[in-house]
Amino acid sequence: MRIAVTGASGLIGSALAHALRGDGHHVVRLVRHAPRTDHEVEWDPHRQWVDASGLIGCEAVVHLAGAGIGDRRWSAARKRELRDSRVLGTAAIAEAVASLDTPPAVLVSGSAIGVYGDTGDRPVDEDTPPGHGFLADLCQEWEEAAEPAVEAGIRTAYARTGLVVARGGGAWGRMFPLFRLGLGGRLGAGDQYWSFIALRDEVAALRHIIATESLSGPVNLTAPEPVTNREVTAAMGRVLRRPTKLAVPRPALRLALGELSSDVLSSQRVLPRHLLDTGFRFDFPHIDDAIRAA
Repeated sequence: MRIAVTGASGLIGSALAHALRGDGHHVVRLVRHAPRTDHEVEWDPHRQWVDASGLIGCEAVVHLAGAGIGDRRWSAARKRELRDSRVLGTAAIAEAVASLDTPPAVLVSGSAIGVYGDTGDRPVDEDTPPGHGFLADLCQEWEEAAEPAVEAGIRTAYARTGLVVARGGGAWGRMFPLFRLGLGGRLGAGDQYWSFIALRDEVAALRHIIATESLSGPVNLTAPEPVTNREVTAAMGRVLRRPTKLAVPRPALRLALGELSSDVLSSQRVLPRHLLDTGFRFDFPHIDDAIRAA
C-alpha cells in the first residue's frame, strides 16, 4: 500500500513509518519544506494547505502531527498553538483527501484520551461522552476538523491515544532519567489513573485500525488495565531497581507547571473496547511489561 503519514518525525510517527516500511508498504511523509525525494509531500498546516497531488494513489492516510501537549507551560499563546497545530492541520488533511477523485480508503486521525476529561476512578470507553476542560474541548475540535473526510465517505477513525510508554519521548521520556537516578516518585496523592500504552502496542494498534474495515469513529489506544500513578511509580521502581520514596506535592506541581499541572493530576481510566472487540491483542498489557519494553 501507499500510505501517507503526518508527524512522521515524532515519537509515534517515526516508529509507525518504520514498521510500515518493514511490512513492505510505501510510506509518504508530509513535510513542511520542498520535497527532496518521492517519499515526501509538502504541506503547511497553519495555512491549511496540502499538495494534494502527492496523495494520489494513497490507500491510507495517518495524521499524527501536532505540538507537544506537555512540552512547556500553557500560556495563552501556547494553548492557541496547541489548538491551531491540531485543528488547522486536521482540517487541511481532511479537505485534501476529500478533494481527490479517488480518495484513500481510510483516514486515521490523531486524538487523545484527554477528550474524556477527569473521570476519577470511573471506567470509560468510546461510548462515553466528552468531558470538560481545555484538553477535552481541544480534542473535540480536533476530531470535528476531520468532518470533510467523513462527508466524502472516507472511513475515518480517531485514534484517542493514552500515555505512551517509550524511552525516547513523551511523559516516560522525561521520567526514565529521574527514576534511574533514584529521584522518581508519585505525583500528588498518586491515586489518579494513568491510561498507558506501550509504544509497540500503539504502532500495532494504528496498523490494526488501517487494516480493519469495521473500525471508524473514536478508537481508544490504551492498554486494557489502566493503573494509578502510585502503581506506575512502584512499577518503575521494580523494573529499574531504584527507590521511589519521593513525592511531588500538588502545590509544587502547580508552581512548576502552572495550568498544565491539572492535566498531570487528572484521572482517566480509559478502556480500549473497540480494539478488543475487533480482535486486537496487546503484547504489553501490564505496566511492568510496558516499562520493560521501553
